[in-house]
Parts: sequence; structure tokens; C-alpha cells
Amino acid sequence: MARTESNMIPLGTKAPDFNLVDTTDDIRKSLSELKGTKGTLVMFICNHCPYVIHVSSELAQLAKDYISKGINCIAISSNDVDNYPQDAPELMEKNAIDNDYIFPYLYDETQDVAKAYNAACTPDFFLFNDDLELVYAGQLDDSRPGNDEPVTGKDIREAMSALINKTPISSNQKPSMGCNIKWK
Repeated sequence: MARTESNMIPLGTKAPDFNLVDTTDDIRKSLSELKGTKGTLVMFICNHCPYVIHVSSELAQLAKDYISKGINCIAISSNDVDNYPQDAPELMEKNAIDNDYIFPYLYDETQDVAKAYNAACTPDFFLFNDDLELVYAGQLDDSRPGNDEPVTGKDIREAMSALINKTPISSNQKPSMGCNIKWK
């Protein structure tokens, strides 16, 4: 696994739109129809990355805790499935079911969406406000596979709660870290 940090794009950046197939129901979906009333969390993940596997239960719990509060969660996999067949769309659907993901798990076959977001790793997180302006880009928390830190989602939960409560979100944001996106 190639350990890669996320690219820290400027806060205020507008979320690039997309229209991708949701592997959980095989229907194309756009950002404009999936966005939340108070915010939107876009997560670049994949099936096989040890960093994503390490936090998968927290990703599922985040959605359960925040979708009802107006922040929708969207997962996107942009990995090259020719060289990484374990990330293929049919296995994405199985992974979503196995991990109890209640959010769309979209397939970015062309990798254009990952490039538009300047995504670099899995997991990579982008939290946008109700105007689809970036308010948080960074790590889930300090936990990594093998470092014995508990998975809490602390950093992203603080940002999501601040967004809901309309309180300031710290601009001191640590990059996410994980496997590099598998580019074609």
C-alpha cells in the first residue's frame, strides 16, 4: 500500500458536479440531486484499501448520524478496475451491503471526478456547505491501521456538527492519509 496524503485544496472551492452510476441501484446520480440541505460529504473510497477497511464502520455510522440532520454522504470509487479488479462495480455493491452503507457508492470509471476534486488517496474527504462550497478537507481522525488510535471520526464529526450548528469550522485541517488512487 502506497501511503499518500490528500491534496489540501482551498476552502471555499466550489464542488465540481458529476453524474455517475450508483452501484447500489445501478442508477445514474448527480451531485445536484444528492446534495444535502445543510451540507454534503463527498468521500473517495474503494473496496480493497486497508485504510478504508479500517474506517468502514465509522463511515457507515457517520451517514446514520448525519443524514437525518441534513448532511448527505456520497462515496465515490475512482480506482482503475482493470488492474484492481477487487474495486469493480459489482463488488462495490457487495461491499456497500456488507458494510451497511446507506449512502450512494458511485463508480467514477473515467476518473474525471477524482481529478476534478483533486482527490489523491482513499479515503479522501470533502465537506461542502449548503452552497456546495468547501468547508473541510482532511482526515477522518488520527486513527490509522496499526497505530492503536481508536476510530472515532473526531475531526470530520467536529466539522459536520459545526456546519449544522452554524459555528466556525477550524481552518487548521490535517490531510487525510491512505492508499493512492489507482490511476489508469
